[in-house]
Amino acid sequence: MTEAIVPAAELGRVHFIGIGGAGMSGIARIMLMRGMTVTGSDAKDSSVVTTLRAQGAEVEIGQRAENVTGADTVVVSSAIRETNPELAAARAAGLRIIHRSQALASLMTDRRTVAIAGTHGKTTTTSMTTVVLQACGADPSFVIGGVLTATGTNAHDGTGDVFVAEADESDGSFLLYEPAVGVITNVEADHLDHYGTWEAVRQAFVDFCSRVAERGGTVIVCADDPGSREIGEHARAEGARVLLYGQAEDADARIVGIRPGRTGAEFSLVLDGTEHGPIRLRQPGEYNAANAAAALCVAAELGFPLSDAILGVESFGGTRRRFELRGTGSGVRVYDDYAHHPTEVAAVLTAAREVVDPGGRVHVIFQPHLFSRTQNFKAEFGRALGIADDVVVLDVFPAREDPIPGVTGALIAAEVPHEDVVFLASFADAVPYVRERVRPGDVVITAGAGDVTLLGPELVAALEA
Repeated sequence: MTEAIVPAAELGRVHFIGIGGAGMSGIARIMLMRGMTVTGSDAKDSSVVTTLRAQGAEVEIGQRAENVTGADTVVVSSAIRETNPELAAARAAGLRIIHRSQALASLMTDRRTVAIAGTHGKTTTTSMTTVVLQACGADPSFVIGGVLTATGTNAHDGTGDVFVAEADESDGSFLLYEPAVGVITNVEADHLDHYGTWEAVRQAFVDFCSRVAERGGTVIVCADDPGSREIGEHARAEGARVLLYGQAEDADARIVGIRPGRTGAEFSLVLDGTEHGPIRLRQPGEYNAANAAAALCVAAELGFPLSDAILGVESFGGTRRRFELRGTGSGVRVYDDYAHHPTEVAAVLTAAREVVDPGGRVHVIFQPHLFSRTQNFKAEFGRALGIADDVVVLDVFPAREDPIPGVTGALIAAEVPHEDVVFLASFADAVPYVRERVRPGDVVITAGAGDVTLLGPELVAALEA
């Protein structure tokens, strides 16, 4: 993508189609904070819409052609189809139509941008980086694809010169950004509905590195993931400044002494020959130690004291829908996670094993996301879900896709390598089924990028009844 970026101040009255979405709402919030006139529409009312209205946005529920009347610029995401009545009306009226990523880039034009990319871990790493820089006194602007637990917000227009952004690779639009620092947490085949092949996915991240290097920036790359490591080494060979982090012996920022625990991971970080630590996180899982290391590397690269950065990462209270405790009922803890790729599912279930009581069992309610992803990765999902003792697979959450004949959650359930698995075609059956199978000391994970998140509070309430 090479579209010219129009500075935010030149966009005029901005209308968002689907303003309540995680990415769109954050951009709208910053525009409102900068005094811009913002309107929008969404399919349903929500707490996000209520907050945007309180900040001054005019938001309509339901999408109709007349909603774009008076707009100068219309913002869309890749989920908005050409048949959408507002998009069709905007095209007919000759309005400026820009992608969500272009709108975000327009807000970054006068800031040092930190763009955090990768197949997994973007939201948590972006959140950690934001909190770390806040602890360093930077007051960064930020847009995150999730909500910080401590503040209840996903975006902020800071007074500092740093802008931290989650760089979504799903449709290639992250190549619009011009980062001073780029982070790649990992790279695997995903979003094949857009890219088609692994080679195309890889090339997008290669191009991301090039965009950072063209501006004399630094790419911070996980050395433990084969995909990101290979891309980082390629970028280094091409002359880019690359900082490798992870547990690998040759990492420039090396994680050592990692100790999983029930209350969070603990590790030390060796950077520039000095060991810093122990660093105590409030989140479990080795993957969170890696996310924290990336955030600390960003702070160091921007010139902030590592001692302040460590205090920030230790204070990090988490992000909603990222191993988020939704409650406890009858001695059973219920967590919710956005995991929707096999690697993410495996990571969160491994972390669940670290926090479950001795003798307790790990249960998972998994909702596949997208028919194409279910079809492409059914075997990998089955193996990942097998880490849990007891598995419920729901039907596919379609999101932006039309159904593929024969593709249901049953394909994944059939791949789980043990007998304690069931496919439940009815969403309503999940809570009663799990309630009868859990016992005190167990842990339940609701996992997926769809509406499976609604089941956590429902299960807690059922357990307490």
